[in-house]
Amino acid sequence: MTRTATDDGARLRPVPAGDVPLFVRAGQAVHAGRRLGELVSRRPEGITGHQWSSATREGFDHVVCAADSGVPLFAVTIGPAAPAGSAGQRAERMREAVCAAVGLPVLRIDSPTLRSAGYGRRIVTYVIDARAYAAGAGPDADPDDATPVGYRDIVGRLPDGRTGPVNDLGALARAAAVEAYVSRRLSDPIVRGLHVRWRDGSAEGWSWVEVRPGRCLVERVTVHEERLRCGVDPARLAEDLAAVALGDRLAGPAADEGVLLDRDALRQQIRGLRDRRDELAAPFAFDHLCVD
Repeated sequence: MTRTATDDGARLRPVPAGDVPLFVRAGQAVHAGRRLGELVSRRPEGITGHQWSSATREGFDHVVCAADSGVPLFAVTIGPAAPAGSAGQRAERMREAVCAAVGLPVLRIDSPTLRSAGYGRRIVTYVIDARAYAAGAGPDADPDDATPVGYRDIVGRLPDGRTGPVNDLGALARAAAVEAYVSRRLSDPIVRGLHVRWRDGSAEGWSWVEVRPGRCLVERVTVHEERLRCGVDPARLAEDLAAVALGDRLAGPAADEGVLLDRDALRQQIRGLRDRRDELAAPFAFDHLCVD
């Protein structure tokens, strides 16, 4: 018989009823800044003492709980990826082992630019709404429609007055790029991008804009769905979040020349993605970006 996390008494611990959530949405209470040790009742079987002591010190930016019971439904982290081989990466792996043992889903968003303080609430709200829509609870869902429109593809009025996908998280960044072009801070108003899904389960999105002729500002985001379905294609979510990060950069001081990437170098990096086809979970759809 296969032993589960609940077989050995290690369970997710409800957040105390007296703890005031950051916000409540769709019957889910969102709490900020929780350590894993606050959410797990005891060390699960198969987890060593060292793993346990290290993992329980690790935190989450947000924990989404059932509003009525306080039981954690999933957790979210947003920020830079830990360097390969670092102590931070080892602690992250130990946290993942404990989360897997107790069945806590985690959405991990790796970005050198995005931070929970600025974008956490927006991202968590988006995921809650997307999951509800995917489950058939969206206000526009038609139970008789065999091929309903996905949450990301719902069309409506955009912030700049155009018609387009209203659940594109990067819409504001795309409008900001047009404004920056009009004010002569960019040489091209179009925010471009790509996305891929890897066989290891992660998804990666790139977004870029040409600041000066032949010189691009580039953002990359990786999304990890660990036992979680976020309601939209994680690869498209990663690309949209890369556009959000790009918008954050555009809203700040003008980019230094040193952070810009030569367009030919960017194209070469895209070719590098294409050449890793055997590691992709879906066909590479951006060959057109590899052409000179």
